[in-house]
Amino acid sequence: MMTVKECYESMEADFEGVIGRMGSEEMVKRFALKFLDDPSYSNLEKAIQEQNAEEAFRAAHTIKGLCLNLGFDRLYKVSAELTEKLRGRELDGYEALYGKVQTEYKNTIDAIRKIEE
Repeated sequence: MMTVKECYESMEADFEGVIGRMGSEEMVKRFALKFLDDPSYSNLEKAIQEQNAEEAFRAAHTIKGLCLNLGFDRLYKVSAELTEKLRGRELDGYEALYGKVQTEYKNTIDAIRKIEE
């Protein structure tokens, strides 16, 4: 198990910035744990499977915003790149960026799950 700060350090995330926005480690913990239940990533997977570029863009954009607010810098960076790739609502050449999002999402989720309850 890890503290919230240790979790953020393991993800190379912006703990100090998010503390500044949210005001306390308890708030950061609450919202980081809520991220585990957010449907945006599964929405992205479903949209990609269905080749629905509009929904894929929306899901990637939502992930980007959540990660920006939560200070999940690595996942933010790759989801922002995917968002821009999908901005034209076409699924051309997205695969490498989607793969990076998949990897960073898994790393982020694995780290959050180690936060002390």
